[in-house]
Amino acid sequence: MQRDAPNASCCGEADAYWADEIHVRNGKTYVRITNDRSDEPLGLAHIDNGTEVEIPNHKLKWDRSNPTGHGILFLNRNGHVFCYVQPRRRVRG
Repeated sequence: MQRDAPNASCCGEADAYWADEIHVRNGKTYVRITNDRSDEPLGLAHIDNGTEVEIPNHKLKWDRSNPTGHGILFLNRNGHVFCYVQPRRRVRG
């Protein structure tokens, strides 16, 4: 669900890019694409690894984490950010 529209479904696999690097500069949040999966089977529009995307504060989803261990950036084909979901932190025992 989209953080700023909690009743709206966010996206699917064709909108989901791994983005494991997150940075904050001058009060703005940026993620870097680290997606090493093949685009075609997932229906992804190609975005080069290393591409940095600014995430508006209202698109940061911190209330739930992503169980894959990856940060996930959901984008539409025009580059509009749906949301960014943080990776689930692994607990060491």
